[in-house]
Amino acid sequence: MGCLAEERFPNPVVLRAESDGMTLGLALFNRRRGGLHLSESGEASLDAPFVEHNAPLIDDGIAVDLLPALMQAAWAAGGVSHMALSGVPPAVAGAAGGWAWRRHEHVAPRVDLDAIRAAGGDYLARLSANTRQQIRRSLRAYAAQGALRMDRAASIGEATDWLDALAALHGQTWQARGKVGAFANPFMLRFHRALIRRGLPRGEVELLRARVGERVIGYLLNLRRGGWVCAYQSGCDLAAAGRDERPGIICHVLAIEQALRLGERVYDFLAGDDRYKRSLGTDEARLVWQRSLRTRWFVRGHTELAPLAAM
Repeated sequence: MGCLAEERFPNPVVLRAESDGMTLGLALFNRRRGGLHLSESGEASLDAPFVEHNAPLIDDGIAVDLLPALMQAAWAAGGVSHMALSGVPPAVAGAAGGWAWRRHEHVAPRVDLDAIRAAGGDYLARLSANTRQQIRRSLRAYAAQGALRMDRAASIGEATDWLDALAALHGQTWQARGKVGAFANPFMLRFHRALIRRGLPRGEVELLRARVGERVIGYLLNLRRGGWVCAYQSGCDLAAAGRDERPGIICHVLAIEQALRLGERVYDFLAGDDRYKRSLGTDEARLVWQRSLRTRWFVRGHTELAPLAAM
């Protein structure tokens, strides 16, 4: 949220809950065209990084009524007709107040690493027989060419170089599907380069590279905090993949095995009903994208006035 904040939040609204001089909760909105956008700017090009698991920041152990209190304070900021909540847990959407005009709920598949350790540590055993078969066939295909390994970028410079390589492979994959991909927007690369400079030294951003011998099969950009690993973006060499090779799946399998060894708690694929996410995940969360209006009256008035505004 702090990355390029001056650019992304040109009209910020910051809420703070405190008691006896201690901060208990914080929420950052940007005001745009009468609306408040939680942790976003409200401008599509600046929101391309795509926020998920979004919520006001509340100290652990604080009473649950602090969340609706913060949301009520947001409505009272003055001149607020609507509120945009992207990628929030259902509890945050429910506490928002107002009238939910648009609401979409999406699954976020993930791997419960603690549960896998408790069951003996065999991740593949938790997957379907078909998924295990595909993974093992792919591993054999790669093993015939050399040692399969996962590397982690050790410096900001190395991570930035890997980010550029990731973006190039990502673009090739999506262009082959007739789409531009996430990094077609120049802001995305600029944002993530700045994010690497801030987050890599703190261990909150990691760039991973999967190789067979000296051949690179893919890169992952993950976000990490408190034992939670979010698989945010990837770039895999699908064009060079053989018939039995699954570079995207193998990159994630290697990253999950690494997270198990490092003692992480969750490997999160984030929102999306992609087949590989459902195949590799062991459980799921749900995230909500919601647009809330102050009252139903605003919807009627907006609908009646819209044709005039368009003339």
